[in-house]
Amino acid sequence: MEDDKFQMVRKTVEAYLLTEKEKTQVEALFGRHINKGQLKYLKAGHLDVLETHRQGVRFKDAATGAEMIDCFTSAGCFNVGRHNKEILEALDEALECLDMGSYNMVSPYKMAFAKKLVSLAPGDINHMMFASGGGDAIDGVIKLARGATGRKEIISTIKAYHGHTGFALSANGKEHYREHFEPLMPGFAFVPFNDLSAVKAKASKDTAAIIVEPVQGEAGIFVADDDYLRGLRQICDDLGIMLIFDEIQTGFGRTGKFFASEHSGIVPDIMTLAKSIAGGIFPNAAILYRDIDILTDYVNKNPTFHPSYSGGSDLGCCVSLKVLEFIEKDRLCENAEKMGSRLKGALIDLMRENPKIIKEVRGRGLMLGIEYIHEFMGPMMSDALAKNGVFAAYSGNAPQVMRFMLPIIVTQEEIDEVINAIRAALKSMKVLLPFALPAARIPAIRDMLNNEHIQTVLFSWIRDIEDMVKKGLKAIERRLQ
Repeated sequence: MEDDKFQMVRKTVEAYLLTEKEKTQVEALFGRHINKGQLKYLKAGHLDVLETHRQGVRFKDAATGAEMIDCFTSAGCFNVGRHNKEILEALDEALECLDMGSYNMVSPYKMAFAKKLVSLAPGDINHMMFASGGGDAIDGVIKLARGATGRKEIISTIKAYHGHTGFALSANGKEHYREHFEPLMPGFAFVPFNDLSAVKAKASKDTAAIIVEPVQGEAGIFVADDDYLRGLRQICDDLGIMLIFDEIQTGFGRTGKFFASEHSGIVPDIMTLAKSIAGGIFPNAAILYRDIDILTDYVNKNPTFHPSYSGGSDLGCCVSLKVLEFIEKDRLCENAEKMGSRLKGALIDLMRENPKIIKEVRGRGLMLGIEYIHEFMGPMMSDALAKNGVFAAYSGNAPQVMRFMLPIIVTQEEIDEVINAIRAALKSMKVLLPFALPAARIPAIRDMLNNEHIQTVLFSWIRDIEDMVKKGLKAIERRLQ
């Protein structure tokens, strides 16, 4: 049995197809040893694919051979594409003579990456620290703001998503993520996103930092108004508060600029960066901060206040440096802006054609979201899109919103493929609307349909029926041959 397991793993690594029986075995082992609930969630939305042949904007399902365009990119981890050969070559070269390196030791690889990264940062941001990932980076910036200012209060936004570690979880603006782990870190207050008056009412000289995403991702792709960000900057300047931008999803060309803050012209005091900084190849994360005394003095006096044993590794810095060079060389920020404009324009046209399904289209660059009329339409569209060769996931904070975050290397032809797939998915949705929409007018039934657990059970049943029908048809086909 152990040999069989090894062979299945080797086959998927070598990008071969798995038989239906082998896929079932892989899923059974995943459910037994990793997460049975996650498997049910994925299967309900036809997202239970086994990624192989990862290249560019595409991958194949190892169990079916079906090719899919990746519109989720693991919430923006694959800005430079799947299995990018140039990034892989940088890792291969580093592996010839390097390992991760010793934590916090001086290293030319750290230096080269840091020098390049701060050269691209806005304004007078020219200092950085390393972190192991996004949540760790958020923990670090909150500690930096509190330590440097001597204040305790942190203002975050409702529905904000900043990670699942200690301080990061406390900064998350949705109770769904926090409720099972309370009491969390004290001193966190939440205000509506894009509401400057609410920030003014809450901010004081006890506030250490205001943390905000220039585009809220997990909340459902809400873009911060430029005037809102300028207003935050003024509030922070007036009260000595640190302004923190969480650019973990928005950084590295995703919104059409290298950093989303560039759209508003606002320079934050501190920034967090992760996800695509690693090219989808080798994990890394960074904290950037301005060259101002309150921050630099604190770090110089407390150099080990936030250590990272894996962030800033020599291997990670070689990879991340290549990511920066690749984005610049191929002018991917410009491509993200151009392709995002094309996709957004098409989505707006589809919204006008389908007012009973699509409520709103919003976003910036290649960080776009479609909001459907009802929450249950998110899982339905994930299912419909998967059947049309597009891998897209609805938002964890807002199931009625589907995120489209294609790799920013995407071409015009690939964008048009995605548009055609969305159009086909909407067409198939219309077949179900005569049944779903009347039911959704009844509040009790609508609440049930919008319940994530009920959605998972319902769509799992539908999926099981579909699979049984397919097996039956295949059996009939074999008998007729």
